[in-house]
Amino acid sequence: ALELAQELWEELWGAGLPGDLPELEPECRSLLAAFAEGSAALTGCLGRRARPVRLCQGCHGHYRRLLEQYGSIARAVGNSSESHNCAKSILTSDRLQIVVTLSEFFNETWEAANCANCLKNNSEGLSNSTEEFLDLFNKSLTCFEHNLQGEAIDLSPNNYTEVCKNCNETYTKLNDLYNHLQRMNRQGGESAHSAHLCIDVEDAMNITRKLWSRTFNCSLPCSDTVPVIAVSSFILFLPIVFYLSSFLHSKQKKRILILPKRIQSNANLVNIQEKYS
Repeated sequence: ALELAQELWEELWGAGLPGDLPELEPECRSLLAAFAEGSAALTGCLGRRARPVRLCQGCHGHYRRLLEQYGSIARAVGNSSESHNCAKSILTSDRLQIVVTLSEFFNETWEAANCANCLKNNSEGLSNSTEEFLDLFNKSLTCFEHNLQGEAIDLSPNNYTEVCKNCNETYTKLNDLYNHLQRMNRQGGESAHSAHLCIDVEDAMNITRKLWSRTFNCSLPCSDTVPVIAVSSFILFLPIVFYLSSFLHSKQKKRILILPKRIQSNANLVNIQEKYS
């Protein structure tokens, strides 16, 4: 029965059903196939670069092409007068709206990753600041690896003094650049997503900081030591200043309260002397 139904469907479809199941125009079919291939390529790129996160720097080309393919579908119209609009046939002809759903998924993922903050305005490549950061990131990892090889003969597995000493300058530059990019991004951003750098930069910095502080147990010298000491000292002396000022204030108030009693006692003495004189 199943084979018979399949044969009947093929015969009906081959003969064509007038107006009930209109087939896509060749132009629309070509646009849909291009979008399907672009979606598969972008999905594969995102999956391969999920860990460590390299979405923005590795997949921006696929994402830009998919946007162009979706735009072509939205703007395209079939050649013949009886043909349906490609946008209507592909995007909104059924309840699921698969193409629209896929496009929204990719757009939301790209926005959540803040990839625009790593790319140039036309999204054709990485911005200069991102390239500078990634260059320092690679130099830091290379420095870690090089100095770990030098310490391989050390019997103590937790002794990373050479890493901390020789890689301190590179790591400090990387950390300072990341903090600078964060400040610049917060000043120029208005939306909730724009408060973050792109996920590639954030993940790279998180990896480096974990290696530096947790794995190698290195510490970053604080450049603001003098202000920190000054503020800490001021906070420590606040209780002393408070109690000293309270003591002086209460002593002065006590003097003011005693003075009228002396004046009153002298006045009474004068009255008594005048009474018995």
